[in-house]
Amino acid sequence: ENVSPAHYRPPPLRPIPSSQPGALPSPYHPNPDERSNGMLMHLLGLLTGFLGPLILWLVRKDSSPFLDHQGKEALNFQITILLVFIGFTIIGIGLAFLTLGLAALPLTGLFLVCLVLIMAWEITGCIRANRGEWYTYPVSIRIIR
Repeated sequence: ENVSPAHYRPPPLRPIPSSQPGALPSPYHPNPDERSNGMLMHLLGLLTGFLGPLILWLVRKDSSPFLDHQGKEALNFQITILLVFIGFTIIGIGLAFLTLGLAALPLTGLFLVCLVLIMAWEITGCIRANRGEWYTYPVSIRIIR
């Protein structure tokens, strides 16, 4: 059944047990289509940066509160990553000139650690959104609320 976003009615509300890891206190349970779209928002962040989550969130944000939340989370995380990488670049270029390139090794190591953490958090977001959990990234600037 195709329902337009203006006439969307969520399924009956059932409380989420508070012991469920990664779940925010919300009575709304996403359907399978919402869960797969939520997972796609996080996955697109890995593949396209902030553009994929932005486009999917703009298209689907009014269709359900779950997709609105997951889109905002994925988008905020991607913007945070962009700002961190801009910071790494500025600091790296500055230190490279000051230390004649000697600061490159520690900065490269720190950069690689950040990449591993980013991938782990985004894969976790994909998995939890696919389970229907209201995933929130552990490190993210809340630009879009």
